Amino acid sequence: MPLHVAVVGGGMAGVACARTLLQAGHRVTLFEKSRGFGGRMATRRTEFGGFDHGTQYFTVRDARFDAALRATNTSAVVRPWSASTVRVLDELGHVLASAPPPSEPHFVASPGMDALVSLWAQPLAHPELHGGLLARTLLDTHVNRIERDALHPEQWQLRAEDAQGGQQVLGGFDRVVLAIPHPQVHDLLLASGLAPELRQALTAVHVAPCWTLMVAFPQAMQPGLAHLGPQWNAARSTHHRISWLTRESSKPGRDPIERWTVQASPVWSAKHLEDDPERAKAKLLKGFAEITGIRATPSHAEVHRWRFAQTQTPLGRSHLFDDKLGIGACGDWCLGHRVEDAFVSGLALALAIA
Repeated sequence: MPLHVAVVGGGMAGVACARTLLQAGHRVTLFEKSRGFGGRMATRRTEFGGFDHGTQYFTVRDARFDAALRATNTSAVVRPWSASTVRVLDELGHVLASAPPPSEPHFVASPGMDALVSLWAQPLAHPELHGGLLARTLLDTHVNRIERDALHPEQWQLRAEDAQGGQQVLGGFDRVVLAIPHPQVHDLLLASGLAPELRQALTAVHVAPCWTLMVAFPQAMQPGLAHLGPQWNAARSTHHRISWLTRESSKPGRDPIERWTVQASPVWSAKHLEDDPERAKAKLLKGFAEITGIRATPSHAEVHRWRFAQTQTPLGRSHLFDDKLGIGACGDWCLGHRVEDAFVSGLALALAIA
């Protein structure tokens, strides 16, 4: 019998779960608090070009993820990326000339990392173009409570707030999927007075934050000046306050303006989590200059704070699901921190429901 499922969260896990449920013949309503799909597979668009300020690239190790990429003909969106990468040796920013080549292919979505999730979300966003699927998507909609449906107590209703502060109540849901960071799962269930066992299972999970800096140097776009700074395009470190940085224009399908995305280490980000954004930006600009040697003032510099960025201690199973309540949770935090971990988690929960 077809179910009506509410999926909260439009990142990779939520979209993978919702798509699978649609394909199984169920009705799906997806709620996403942002303006678009992607979650941490995010792209910040500016007048100087885009910044992949969340997930930097992804790998393909799981056969199910590989099959999904092939089945939906993502070749126009998914592109291999071979970056010349160096290793930062110490906290002063000294670099080794080259890092070992990657043991597996790295891929990016083009023109930004959000493109893959957006592509897979099309049947949810535009069901009329996909055979009239029973799907609905509510963007800019923040779910703040789950409760029993006032008219049909065996079902669920969700209370939500839109971008203008308007309140909505949508009901008639047989199942509820929470495809959001694990602390948000906990807080939503707690505010709803639901699922203490699910909440308890979440206490073992630890996900680190990340401060991200985005800088652009359009002055490098001059005749005879291919780019500023080093010849390499990416650097990683376990010693410096910056754990990763990359030249965005080195990725396929990107704008040519010289710009870099810089991500602070989990330890530094946690220590400075509540810093004023301008203070965090100044510290990361200094670290960026130490590693790259680029000391020019960027025309564009902004920071973004991810409170839940990289899983340090995963749940250790693919998903959570209380069959009696009909409420489940999924996300990369269940299995690890990779894009395909999020996909597999969403897929597994959908199969458990379907």
